[in-house]
Amino acid sequence: MRFQFLLVPAAIVASAVPAQAKIYMDIAQAQQLMFPGATFEKNFITLDQNQFNEIIRDTNVNVYSREVKAWRVSTGGWFIIDQVRGKDDWISYAVAITPKGTVDQVEILECLENYNGITIPEWRAQFYGKKRGARFDNIGLISGSTLSSSQMVQGIQKILSTIALVLAPPAG
Repeated sequence: MRFQFLLVPAAIVASAVPAQAKIYMDIAQAQQLMFPGATFEKNFITLDQNQFNEIIRDTNVNVYSREVKAWRVSTGGWFIIDQVRGKDDWISYAVAITPKGTVDQVEILECLENYNGITIPEWRAQFYGKKRGARFDNIGLISGSTLSSSQMVQGIQKILSTIALVLAPPAG
């Protein structure tokens, strides 16, 4: 009986290993990073059909879930966590919204390591100061993470719309 020894290229073996999600921080860590010393009042809601449709009309983006995980912050503003679809897995992130409804900070909570372009602070800083109705076509997409970065753009648009239309609509 003859045995044949096969050399398998390392690239093939490496591609067979499933990607690992990296946890950058948990919710409590993100809350304290984004709103140091503040307290948080949970304000989780489930969008009804009208709210769901209104957000889609307002943003022209996909809404993957009717569940909104929001906290009212004692210092004003909102802390929201959300997930968007990356190429192979979900990306969890947190957004700090000022009392005036603008993005103050964006932090990645968990994503696959190969999506790490969205974890670059300079890329996430492009969202700071954005508000509902702002132009988002000037947010640079990341080569190699195009789907992940475009989904983050749409997710933040959805969050801003949700706050303006559902969580803190103008009086009257």
